[in-house]
Amino acid sequence: MGVSRANMRGRPKRRMNHYTEKLDKVTMKNGMRLGFRSGLEKTNAKLIEQAGQGVRFEELKIPYIVPETLRTYTPDFVLDNGIIVETKGKFEPSDRAKHLFILQQHPELDIRFVFSRPQDKIRKGSPTSYAMWCDKYGFKWAARVIPAAWLKEKGPKKRPDAVLPGSQIKEMLKK
Repeated sequence: MGVSRANMRGRPKRRMNHYTEKLDKVTMKNGMRLGFRSGLEKTNAKLIEQAGQGVRFEELKIPYIVPETLRTYTPDFVLDNGIIVETKGKFEPSDRAKHLFILQQHPELDIRFVFSRPQDKIRKGSPTSYAMWCDKYGFKWAARVIPAAWLKEKGPKKRPDAVLPGSQIKEMLKK
């Protein structure tokens, strides 16, 4: 008895053994204890700190609306100059959609990406890489670490806290 072609098209299920399950729990526990969920976030936090700036990790909440649904976005880093930096290993479709909503609703914010692999494609078989997607929509991006130039830049005309005052955010969340 053979396997139907339809069954072969699906992704193989990831098998978890006791060791990998335990390893994942230990890794997550250490990452959460340090405040970072990835090595990329940790690397860039050290870079910001070495540049003499304060590391403000996931302190800012940016409200945005997915048609008829109010949500908030918590960026990874907000630099002292007001530039918002999001570090990404994998750039999922939901993340791309979220950032397009935020760009549409908050065009005054300067959101930039640091990818671990900017040449990766947005999906299998696509000619579009993460870097190409950012270029298409006007997002600045970098590979692996935050460029020193970003840390020294003047930053946007309006800082995120001026654009998104706390009382405004609280009012939006109440609705």
